[in-house]
Amino acid sequence: DRAIEIKPDLHEAWFNRGVALLNLGQNEAAVASFDRALEIKPDLHEAWYSRGNALYNLGQNEAAVASFDRALEIKPDLHEAWYNKACYHALQNDLDYALSALQRAIELNSEYYRELAATDTDFDPIRQDPRFQTLLNPNQP
Repeated sequence: DRAIEIKPDLHEAWFNRGVALLNLGQNEAAVASFDRALEIKPDLHEAWYSRGNALYNLGQNEAAVASFDRALEIKPDLHEAWYNKACYHALQNDLDYALSALQRAIELNSEYYRELAATDTDFDPIRQDPRFQTLLNPNQP
């Protein structure tokens, strides 16, 4: 807050304030800080991604996915955003998109996301699909 008082157009200060608020569970205030950072620097993919997480925490899932999409427009290899989109679409029973997004996350960081998706309850609605199983265990017959 002090940095913002001194230099109100410092996007890094607004972004870091948003991250701190997100970590404190103050999601609405975090979104407001990310929005201010993005007014100053619209191509800050980290702010778009973090804004998506705060919106997701608030139950504003479609807005969260839109923020993840914007982050991916700027940084197409942002594996975290691909994974979060996969989770959202799995919960919506949008099987094809969930699998497509999960596949992209796995392509970018295979071991981490295979292990994470294996136990992530967001994937329970699609867990029995053979395509999901193949993504997690590509060497299984």
